[in-house]
Amino acid sequence: MTQQAPRQGLYLALISVHGLIRARDLELGRDPDTGGQIRYVVELAQALGRQPEVARVDLLTRRIVDSAVSADYAQPLEPVDDGVTIVRLDAGPDGYIRKEELWDCLDAFADNVVQYLKAAERPPDIIHSHYADAGYVGIRVAAWLARPQVHTGHSLGRVKRRRLLAAGLKTADVEQQYNMSRRIDAEESALGAAELVIASTRNEIEDQYARYDVYQPEKMRVIPPGTDLESFCPPLGDEAEAPIAAQINRFLRNPDKPMILALSRPDERKNIATLIKCYGESQELRKAANLVIIVGNRNDIQEMDSGAQQVLTEIIFLIDQYDLYGEVAYPKHHAPEEVPVIYRLATASGGVFINPALTEPFGLTLIEAAASGLPVVATEDGGPQDIIATCQNGILIDPLDENVMAKALLKILSDATLWTRLSQLGLEGVYDNYSWEAHARRYVRTLKPLLEKPEPAPRAPRVRRPMLYHERALFTDIDQNLLGDPSALSDLVDLILENRKCISFGIATGRSLGSALAVMKRYGIPLPDVLITSVGTEIYYAPQLSVDKSWARHIDYMWNPTAVRDTLSEIAGIALQPKKERSRYKVSYYIDERKAPSLEEINSLLYQADQSVNTFLSFGQYLDIVPVRASKGLALRYFSSLWDIPLDHILTAGGTGTDEDMMRGNTLAAVVANRHDRELEQLPDADRIYFAKRPYAAGIMESIAHYDFLDACRVPPGNEQN
Repeated sequence: MTQQAPRQGLYLALISVHGLIRARDLELGRDPDTGGQIRYVVELAQALGRQPEVARVDLLTRRIVDSAVSADYAQPLEPVDDGVTIVRLDAGPDGYIRKEELWDCLDAFADNVVQYLKAAERPPDIIHSHYADAGYVGIRVAAWLARPQVHTGHSLGRVKRRRLLAAGLKTADVEQQYNMSRRIDAEESALGAAELVIASTRNEIEDQYARYDVYQPEKMRVIPPGTDLESFCPPLGDEAEAPIAAQINRFLRNPDKPMILALSRPDERKNIATLIKCYGESQELRKAANLVIIVGNRNDIQEMDSGAQQVLTEIIFLIDQYDLYGEVAYPKHHAPEEVPVIYRLATASGGVFINPALTEPFGLTLIEAAASGLPVVATEDGGPQDIIATCQNGILIDPLDENVMAKALLKILSDATLWTRLSQLGLEGVYDNYSWEAHARRYVRTLKPLLEKPEPAPRAPRVRRPMLYHERALFTDIDQNLLGDPSALSDLVDLILENRKCISFGIATGRSLGSALAVMKRYGIPLPDVLITSVGTEIYYAPQLSVDKSWARHIDYMWNPTAVRDTLSEIAGIALQPKKERSRYKVSYYIDERKAPSLEEINSLLYQADQSVNTFLSFGQYLDIVPVRASKGLALRYFSSLWDIPLDHILTAGGTGTDEDMMRGNTLAAVVANRHDRELEQLPDADRIYFAKRPYAAGIMESIAHYDFLDACRVPPGNEQN
């Protein structure tokens, strides 16, 4: 993948994984994943690229090769503006899948992001993650590159779960459909690891983020997003001639009446059904205005996803129930460039824009309406509170109260003086507060404190690689993998020794260095080329067991072991292990799962104490807590980069919870048959993860054969003695 030539100034890497992202003709409303966030990240990248202090902006997203969507989304690189590029990287299946199904693909995506960024002339100055899935990726990328992470949540899982449960969904259904636990855990982790959290509104910080265990308002900043003030503007006088005007008017008996405009995705949370009920039950409202509903594009409702099908079917059902034919327009298609025209049509008619959503993190459509001179009625939830308070251009309502909704609409529609005042205030408020230029300037100012003391990426000590032609490596844990079957272990050791000219051998263990060396000696396990100990917090290199001090400095980030111990000091069911099993970067406990809180509850306590860490449970009886930048998987990727061995040339073998992140992503993975099932139950059944039928070392050899791992490794002829 060809990289851009370097320029002077900031290099910003924005990560937004899901949805359909391209520079132009955004398919907003195509599905629940292609909404306001997509426009936000594209326009943010463009606005930042225009700042004189910024040299380069990469917007990193998932590459999609799928005949059901445009071929644009399969292009690895898409130039947007000078210095701004959309970068698409592979993750999981080629096809387009919804964000709730992406979780098992994110480790591979993170690996590919790091590979791409390491190939750049210089690493980015900032990693900015958008939404929970990108937050998960951003933690890993920022850790590997030793760069500050900035995070924007957009919408939050705890808020969404509350709304879904209030709407009558069962907890199990919410979990199954939305993968909510993984999402909220990713959000908690991102809030803890990020050095800056950017919110759109003060309400978002005080009401929504405050629901999280990691609530640190001191590192949160409100920077309202902007809107394209060239596209979104008051009526130009030619709107009635636009093709979309004819598409809307063909539904209406009296198209000259004012327009009540609703524009959103076909999503149940957007609450369009309540709006139609409100309109259908108010004869006064029906007499005063037409209702125009723009809910994405569709060819055949039956071919849409189930959520969109349900919303659109209910819209048509309600229109029929209230006999609203000739009074409600709901066109099937509109082009992205027609959206500003739709707003201007509503303004020219003397109409009102309404956002009746159950929950609205920000409310970009409100800014677009205001920039078009269109007064608004909006939900009292979330972002609209700040927007209306700033612009003074509309009325806030309870989105579930149809009578209040009708009264607010009628108040604006029936008072020409009020309408004119709200229209003008909206225009002034948007130009003063919600331009992309203002957003980008404030964004760059806010970043500067994070860049004053740049942290160098870790470098390993100058140790000689054991073999020049090692282009692959085998890493395994000790206890669950190598011990338990002496005969199979002997065969595996022979296999490793026979191939030492070709592969590097590594051990990744939760044991301390002394404990690992003692058990290796007892069982005749050869000294590895690389020894990762204490759950990824220490790295040693053969033959002198040289310690990697650079790795220790790298993982010291945000680490406070005293605070960790203090936080858990009164917790029942856990007890500190002896000092010999602890280390500077590992706090270790014995845990009795019958008495102790769950791992999720322990994480929650640590989050509440502002401790951003990684926690691992192994064998159902050991609890290890390490820095957020440390784990077996992170140490393995550090090794991969320094020794220049691609991740897909590394076979990792594991059997307990501390091995999981080592086995996710682009590595080849082997899960031995005697694995601890519960601790690895979230591992996906994927091409790169092989579940061996045999236990211990025999399972590792079975996996080596499955991947044809050693047969594919060759020493060049004539170099066998090197």
